[in-house]
Amino acid sequence: MWWNYVIPIVTLIVGLVGGFFIGVYYLRRQLTTMQNDPQMLQKMAKQMGYNLNGKQMQQAQQMMKKNGGNMPGGMPGGKAPKGNAFPPNNKRRK
Repeated sequence: MWWNYVIPIVTLIVGLVGGFFIGVYYLRRQLTTMQNDPQMLQKMAKQMGYNLNGKQMQQAQQMMKKNGGNMPGGMPGGKAPKGNAFPPNNKRRK
């Protein structure tokens, strides 16, 4: 009767993997849309607590276009920073 446990486990794994890929697709689509829509970029910045002026808005759009809509770092499809982004702390804590 072990097969009674296989179906729920397989369904859970398939759901998690499918949800991940759907989420990545949705996020990438939102980023490319945001790249072309300054109002959407401004709205996102306000939600994060930033109030961008015109010059900052242009810089953000240029940065997104330069990266091809990919966010640097840990975002899917993003480019990791070159070098050691977090150098080790050689000081010992007491």
